[in-house]
Amino acid sequence: MNQKSMLLEGLSDAVGFVGGALLGFWAGRLLGLDIFADGYGNAAIGGIVLVGLGGGGGLQLARAWRARRKKAD
Repeated sequence: MNQKSMLLEGLSDAVGFVGGALLGFWAGRLLGLDIFADGYGNAAIGGIVLVGLGGGGGLQLARAWRARRKKAD
C-alpha cells in the first residue's frame, strides 16, 4: 500500500466518521435529544446513540465509496 492510498484511506475514514457523527448530532437536536444535557437522562443517552450510529454509518459509507472507487480502477 503506497502513501497516497494510505492518505486517501485515512482522510476518507475521518471525513465519513465526522460527517456521520455531525448528521447524527443534528438529527438528535431536531428530535429534542441533547448529548450535552446534565446527567445521563434518556435524552442524553438517545443523543449519544445517534451520534455513534451516525459516525459508524458515515465510516461504512466512506469504506463502500473506496471499494467502489477501487473496483472501477
